[in-house]
Amino acid sequence: MTAMSTPHTTARVRKAVVPAAGLGTRFLPATKATPKEMLPVVDKPAIQYVVEEAAAAGLDDVLMVTGRHKRAIEDHFDHAFELEQALAAKGDTVRLDAVRDPARLADIHHIRQGDPLGLGHAVLCARQHVGDQPFAVLLGDDLIDPRETLLSRMLDVRDRYAGSVVALMEVPPEQVHLYSCAAVAPSGEGEDDVVRVTGLVEKPDRASAPSRYAVIGRYVLDPAVFDVLDRTAPGRGGEIQLTDALARLAATGTVHGVIFSGRRYDTGDKADYLRTVVRLACERPDLGPEFIGWLKTFVAGLERGEPWREGRKAA
Repeated sequence: MTAMSTPHTTARVRKAVVPAAGLGTRFLPATKATPKEMLPVVDKPAIQYVVEEAAAAGLDDVLMVTGRHKRAIEDHFDHAFELEQALAAKGDTVRLDAVRDPARLADIHHIRQGDPLGLGHAVLCARQHVGDQPFAVLLGDDLIDPRETLLSRMLDVRDRYAGSVVALMEVPPEQVHLYSCAAVAPSGEGEDDVVRVTGLVEKPDRASAPSRYAVIGRYVLDPAVFDVLDRTAPGRGGEIQLTDALARLAATGTVHGVIFSGRRYDTGDKADYLRTVVRLACERPDLGPEFIGWLKTFVAGLERGEPWREGRKAA
């Protein structure tokens, strides 16, 4: 085998890990008692979109790595018998299905991270559950539009090249410091959206960034990453960085990247969170037409300096 394709295993990916132990400080005070992953995006919590994406890609075993004060996540993906019975008694099948859907998406497990030691440590917490199998990691504040097939494409690339696969997106130069950035080389197979990752840097400054290809919150990882994480010392911010472990694997030629240019929503930032809600609400057939009409009237009022004239419904 060449160094570029040497894996620990070529097994089919069936498991997903969703790190959800962060404190959500950018959304305080809302996240003082409510997990940031449970903030609603229209009428579903952000983390449900992530689990739906995993399930749609065929990943039917999902481990959520949570922390203290995250019990609401476990409750959301469990059955709510009293609520289900009440809705069934009313004959409200639409809401009944909506309440039942989260528990039916996949076989969902939970583990607590304990100490907030970074994304790399959160992934390491999944070692016993994952075992020696490849697995996907989906970050809960990165939402990929359900019409996109990014995760499925990454799984295909993993099947072809083995090793680990990261999702990359080209970002403006002024934003590279917000992400892990990748040094890349052609894959050699003539696939425009697939590159070989030769290096990774965690949140570099603009001058030292190896490229404008940022790692976004989707990974398909070979179990070899666990041994590397186990030996990885705390890095930037005093945390165990997944980027540092992947950089070591990239040096051996076993990391590839899928370049993504589709619809992605960052719900970890206040302004982007609001934009996400507006975009998805506008696309809903049950909400969009009325909401778009109101939005046009509201924006027109802002431009006239009359934001209070918002096109409220007549009594």
